[in-house]
Amino acid sequence: MTDTDLTDAQTAFSGTRAVDPRHALDEAALGVWLRENIDGYAGPLTIRQFKGGQSNPTYELTTPSATYVLRRKPPGVLLQSAHAVDREFTVISALHRHGYPVARPHALCTDDAVIGSMFYVMDKVEGRVFWDLKLPGLQPAERRAIYEAQTDTLAALHRFDPAAIGLGNYGKPGNYFMRQVGRWTKQYRASETEPNPAMDRLIAFLPDSLPADGPTRIVHGDFRLDNLILDPKKAEVRAVLDWELSTLGDPMADFSYLLIGWVIPATLRNGLGGADLEALGIPSIDETVDRYAAAAGVAGPKNLDWLFAYNLFRLAAICQGIAGRVRDGTAASSHARTMAAQVQPLADAAWSFAKKAGA
Repeated sequence: MTDTDLTDAQTAFSGTRAVDPRHALDEAALGVWLRENIDGYAGPLTIRQFKGGQSNPTYELTTPSATYVLRRKPPGVLLQSAHAVDREFTVISALHRHGYPVARPHALCTDDAVIGSMFYVMDKVEGRVFWDLKLPGLQPAERRAIYEAQTDTLAALHRFDPAAIGLGNYGKPGNYFMRQVGRWTKQYRASETEPNPAMDRLIAFLPDSLPADGPTRIVHGDFRLDNLILDPKKAEVRAVLDWELSTLGDPMADFSYLLIGWVIPATLRNGLGGADLEALGIPSIDETVDRYAAAAGVAGPKNLDWLFAYNLFRLAAICQGIAGRVRDGTAASSHARTMAAQVQPLADAAWSFAKKAGA
């Protein structure tokens, strides 16, 4: 997204729209399932689709007495292991039971015959979602408080012992970065649409320069500002969204992914690089590292250049997957082409950090 689009980001990504015909639901079949599986459900039902989100089509289900959210796998042929809405349901169910800010989950449907693909239903959490990291329209003190709440919420996730909350088998222990580099390499190759020398160099460099394993924790996989719902009035996170990429792994992967927002150019809505953070009231990388380390009870990252290279490579691979879905006609968002166009700049940025890390 270019600088001229920044003022429109909030409008472009917030709220709902009419359901995309490619993602239409069998409303009668869904209504029957909801009556059978959701306590207290009663129609009539109104369905709209959320504007934001690139991966799993997400719908607002409105009834006279309650509003729900439905997340489904997109229809069509999909990359292996992608769009794991059943895993999302598992992790938010465990976290909700232990007081972590997620939407209350209701039920999972694994029967593709109901609406054409697997889905789950959860409560709709009301609040604010911010799509531009520079938080236009807010005061500096408000921005700082929101960034501190974001950091504290990630640290709280990483304090959980997965086994203690029933998630000991949610992922494989150890070799996290090795497995992740392999996974995103495979998914990038499966979606490749044109040659990209920077990605080829990263695919050669990253497996030979892996950091030592850290502790095994719940890793969100896409923890960022626009995946948080904040209280309407104060800097309090009411729900963390979009757990599709979550697993067990090294918490430094999650934390460094959050930090790449500080190095992505401020000319993009998801970037702070080059912005006057002090004037904006946004904490610096160093301040954020110190706050996270204190709240999570861990040492801060020592190899940020490698971690930034890895995370930007991973983002490029995710955007390449979106490019593949644009090509195949299964992309879930009208903004998918914009996301697909970010593959090259993300790959180039990843390679620049890889060179700082010794490539």
